[in-house]
Amino acid sequence: MAINQAYLFLIFTLNGVLIGLLFDFFRILRKTFKTGNIVTYIEDIVFWILSGISIIFFMYKFSNGSLRFFIFLGLGFGIILYMLTLSNIIIKISVKTISGVIKLLHKIWSIIIIPLKFIYKVIDKIILRPGYIYCSKIQNFATKKLKKPHFTLKKIKKMEKCAKKSS
Repeated sequence: MAINQAYLFLIFTLNGVLIGLLFDFFRILRKTFKTGNIVTYIEDIVFWILSGISIIFFMYKFSNGSLRFFIFLGLGFGIILYMLTLSNIIIKISVKTISGVIKLLHKIWSIIIIPLKFIYKVIDKIILRPGYIYCSKIQNFATKKLKKPHFTLKKIKKMEKCAKKSS
């Protein structure tokens, strides 16, 4: 019986460490990506849901669903143990790693974008600008011709009279 309780205490201590890791995961996300209040609230809700699922799963898997005081002591001990020993190290390493990856991705993107900008400038000079100029000339021509039509109403009536006389 005592061996079983010690085993459960150890299992739930590990569960506490896992909950601490999960907590730090959300802390790392908040430190690397600036989020608004609504996203923070959603992250908190997700953390508590996942923590609750983890605790319930471990209870049913290892203690047949029975609640014992030492189970909660094990959870608390695991969380405190993790927070006092590994939490700061994991957060620092993770934040530096994620920040480094983001900086690397920015550098890669800036290298990729240089040829794309050059290609766009070439296409712009060869195809787009002449097309804009041609279209604007057509538009100017059309608007001038539409403002001053060749056939006025008087001319049309004269042409109709001539057509009637000749037929």
